[in-house]
Amino acid sequence: MDRAPGLSVRLKLTLSYAGFLMLAGALLIAAVWVFLVRQIHPGVIFLETNRHALLRDFAPDAAIVLAFLLVFGLLGGWLLAGRMLAPLTRITDATRMAATGSLAHRIRLPGRSDEFRELADAFDTMLARLEAHVAGQQRFAANASHELRTPLAITQTLLDVARNDPHRDSGELDERLRAVNARAIDLTEALLLLSRADQRSFTREHIDLSLIAEEATETLLPLAEKRGIIIETSGDMTPTIGSEALLLQMTTNLVHNAIVHNLPEHGTVWVTTSVHPRTMVLTVENTGEKLSPQLVSTLTEPFQRGTERIRNDHAGVGLGLAIVKSITQAHDGTLTITPRTGGGLRVTVQLPATPTHTGRVTRRSWPAWTGNAPASWPTVAQAGPAPPE
Repeated sequence: MDRAPGLSVRLKLTLSYAGFLMLAGALLIAAVWVFLVRQIHPGVIFLETNRHALLRDFAPDAAIVLAFLLVFGLLGGWLLAGRMLAPLTRITDATRMAATGSLAHRIRLPGRSDEFRELADAFDTMLARLEAHVAGQQRFAANASHELRTPLAITQTLLDVARNDPHRDSGELDERLRAVNARAIDLTEALLLLSRADQRSFTREHIDLSLIAEEATETLLPLAEKRGIIIETSGDMTPTIGSEALLLQMTTNLVHNAIVHNLPEHGTVWVTTSVHPRTMVLTVENTGEKLSPQLVSTLTEPFQRGTERIRNDHAGVGLGLAIVKSITQAHDGTLTITPRTGGGLRVTVQLPATPTHTGRVTRRSWPAWTGNAPASWPTVAQAGPAPPE
C-alpha cells in the first residue's frame, strides 16, 4: 500500500531514539569536561595552557564517542522501533483483510497483556461480532427472499389456473388471493417493524410495562378462548422508558407465541411483571411440548418456527421472537429464553428501570370461555404463586 510523502513512524522513532542518545552523550561529555577543568590548579597562564592541552587531547575522543553513539542510536533505534511496531503491523494486515471482506481472520496476538494486546483482542472481538452479524444478515436476506417469493408464486399459480379455467368459481379464487395477499402484507409489515427496531428510530417516553402486558393479554383473549388456554397475569407496576408501540408489539408477540405454541388442550400461559433494583422484568411462560436447549437457542433467528416450519391459521410469519429480540436490544434490555422442565418456554425480558416506582401486586386469571367473553373478567386480588414447572 502506497503511503503519503513523509517519514514513517519507524523512522521517526529511530531518529527520536538516536537524538535522545546523542543529547544524553553530549551532556555526559560536557559534565566530564567541566569536572576535568575544575581539577586544574589555579593560575591564569598555567590554567590557559593546561586547558588548551586538555581540549586538544579530549576533543577527538569526545567526537569518536559521539559518532559511536549516533551510529549505535540509529541502528538500535531502528531495531527497537521495528520490534515495538511489529504488533501494529499484524493489526494493520488484519484490518486490510477485513476491508476486503475476509472476516474470518483473527490477529491472536501472543505475549503478555499490554496496550497492543488489548487493541488486538478488541479488534478480534469486533471481527467476531461483524462475522456473526454478516452471517445473520445473509441468512435473513435468503429467508426473507424465500418467504416473500412464496406468496407471489402462489398468486401467480392461482391466476394461471383462473386463466386456464374461465368457468372456475371466482369467489373461491378471490378468497384464496385475499389470504395470500394478507400474509404477504403481514410479512412486509413485520420486516419494516424489525428494521425500525434495529435502527432505534423511535421516541422514548415513560411507560408502565405492567399496563402494556395487561393490554396485550386482553387483546389476545379471544385467541386463547378459541384454543382453550388459560391466561394468568400477576405483577408489580414496572415503570420504564421506551416506545409504547414497540413494547406493546413485543409483549403481544410473546403472549401470542405462548398461546399458539401450547398444549392442544388445557394449556396455560403466565404473564408476570416484576421490579428489581436496576431492571424491570417481563416474564411470559407457557405449557407445551418439551424443547431442547439447542433448539431454544435458535428461536430468535428470523423465520424459525419451533421444531419445524409449520403453517397454520396462527403460525405467523416466523419473525415474532426475532422482533422481540430486536425491540429488547433497542431498549438496552436483555432477552433470555429457557425451556421449562415440564415443557414449554420461559421468556424473560429485562429493561432498564426508572428511578422511582411503587409496588402493587395483582393477579388475574382468564379461563377459556365457551361463549362470548364477558364485559369484565374475574379478578382475584392476590399475589399469585410462581407457575409450576
